[in-house]
Amino acid sequence: MRFTTEQRLDDGVLEREFTLGEIPGILWTPASASAPVPLILLGHPPLGLHKMYPRLVARAQHAATEGFAAATIELPGSGDRPRWAAAEQARADLRRAMEAGEPVSDEIIDALILPLVDKAVPESQAALDALLSLPEIGGPVGYSGGVISVGIRLAVVEPRVVAAGFFAGSFVPRTMFEEARQVTIPLHVLLQWDDEGNDRQAALDLFDAFGSREKSLHAHMGGHTGVPQFAGEDAAGFFARHLR
Repeated sequence: MRFTTEQRLDDGVLEREFTLGEIPGILWTPASASAPVPLILLGHPPLGLHKMYPRLVARAQHAATEGFAAATIELPGSGDRPRWAAAEQARADLRRAMEAGEPVSDEIIDALILPLVDKAVPESQAALDALLSLPEIGGPVGYSGGVISVGIRLAVVEPRVVAAGFFAGSFVPRTMFEEARQVTIPLHVLLQWDDEGNDRQAALDLFDAFGSREKSLHAHMGGHTGVPQFAGEDAAGFFARHLR
């Protein structure tokens, strides 16, 4: 890991951009921390860190007020990372189906999501290796948001992640339902009831499939971008319970 920039935000949170090999990332740490702090790994959709930055920094600052560090890395094929031909084709097929008003087939969803999961999860684990070696970060680790299938796989294979907050707003391959049954960590799942890009019944079926004994579903009226402000407060309380 190599830090490339450093700045103090208005609330005193330290923001540092870094690279991990070819992978860009950002780390935010609370200004007032006097001992190693827990870490929340922030997921995001494959739109690029620059585009997602306003929402990511807001989430990170919220985490910092709870005494947590937060970090994120660029997804494969997104942002400034090299384009990935198979992913570009899958996105084109998805756009074509949606613009035509056609159902999005399992084949398109598999091509779009499964290779991303296979690449993104090992990169997230490598990022955790580097981040948890820093003296200011001591764990435990939570995972928040992003492509839900990435979070599912990470929750299954990465024992350092002890709690996860998922946003049920992305396509989920059918094979991921089997992995969901292997998830046992506490879960906080957010669902926008009228999400125009999400199959509500599939989201409910996925929640039912999770093997966690402690899981809660927080459903709110509104579309994909209509998440109420208090939903963030609920998620913060969830991580406070499990990371402190």
